Amino acid sequence: MKEIVLDTETTGISVAEGHRIVEIGCIELENLIPTKNKFHFYLNPERKVSEKAFQIHGYSDEFLSKQKKFKEIKEDFLKFIKGKTLIIHNAEFDLAHLNNELSLIGENKIENKFIDTLVLARDKFPGSSVSLDALCKRFRIDNSKRVQHTALIDCELLSRVYVNLIDQKEPTLNFQTQENEFKIKNDVKISYFRKVIEPSSDEIQRHKKYLKENLKKNYFN
Repeated sequence: MKEIVLDTETTGISVAEGHRIVEIGCIELENLIPTKNKFHFYLNPERKVSEKAFQIHGYSDEFLSKQKKFKEIKEDFLKFIKGKTLIIHNAEFDLAHLNNELSLIGENKIENKFIDTLVLARDKFPGSSVSLDALCKRFRIDNSKRVQHTALIDCELLSRVYVNLIDQKEPTLNFQTQENEFKIKNDVKISYFRKVIEPSSDEIQRHKKYLKENLKKNYFN
């Protein structure tokens, strides 16, 4: 099963106030394990970044003015996410901005299935902080690289948070009935085999005889 962990950074909070996307980051997961496939672009929002947003991500108007516009990366983005479930922290925010960008260039809204990790976290830890930083702390995930919000770093952290939220261990061993593969990021695969050994009837009888004789002997010694 393939999923896409997605995050955006914007010029501000509200689409209604004309705020736009300045960065899109996506990481592909296959059976919860990150693949080598990533999608990442800084974008020219064609407007100024709000002071509050600048404090969060640090992307200046000058830097963003030199980047591609959303319409230039739209086709590649839609191709990358096609047919895959989106994993987003606060999906309402990101999808609102993505759908606004698509609407501005006459495209249809995103119809992908999505999982909102913010909702999962609120259900799992009612009354507790469920920010990405708080969840990293709860699950002992190193977020020291997250000095400022950047889409790809946030995606990497969210992919690990997501695995923990759905009560899975972070993927290392993928156990199957007979053959198991240990998948490492550099694509090295080590196979493991589990063999069920059943004792014979003769072995069972000899084991019972051994227990009977030795348990009695140990009890009286």
